[in-house]
Amino acid sequence: MVNGEHFHMVEILKVHAEVLARVHSDAFVESWNAEDFASSLDQPGALGFIAVRDADDEPLGFVLLRVSLFEFDDGGVGEVLTLASRPPVRRLGVARALMNAALTTAAKQGVTRVFLDVAADNVAALALYESLGFAEVGRRKAYYARGLDPRMDAIMMARDIGA
Repeated sequence: MVNGEHFHMVEILKVHAEVLARVHSDAFVESWNAEDFASSLDQPGALGFIAVRDADDEPLGFVLLRVSLFEFDDGGVGEVLTLASRPPVRRLGVARALMNAALTTAAKQGVTRVFLDVAADNVAALALYESLGFAEVGRRKAYYARGLDPRMDAIMMARDIGA
């Protein structure tokens, strides 16, 4: 339970592509479709979790990462491809729980550093990532499409995890 919302984590599988697309479209103006998710889940190292409400099995949000491990190094890197939570459960701890589950799993797989991109104007997400120990490492100019609005910069962030 996080802030009164009882939910559990389900490991993301390719069969969840439609569900992920629905949640993503609730969370973002420019969203991925089911084919985008199926393609991402086909990639080596894809992992993630869906937060599912206990009472009715409603998906509340999800996180999707890609992990790359290196034999010649002391571990590997992870990249958060997307994190989404439905608007009614924002700021209730669902995204934080998803990120914690993903970071823990990535660390167990040998990942030592995780990267992500976040829109420069997404104040809530920036606060979440900073509170989880991520720090800005760069910027991608005009990275995010915003429909008819001007494109938005992406802030690149990173955090060391694991051993």
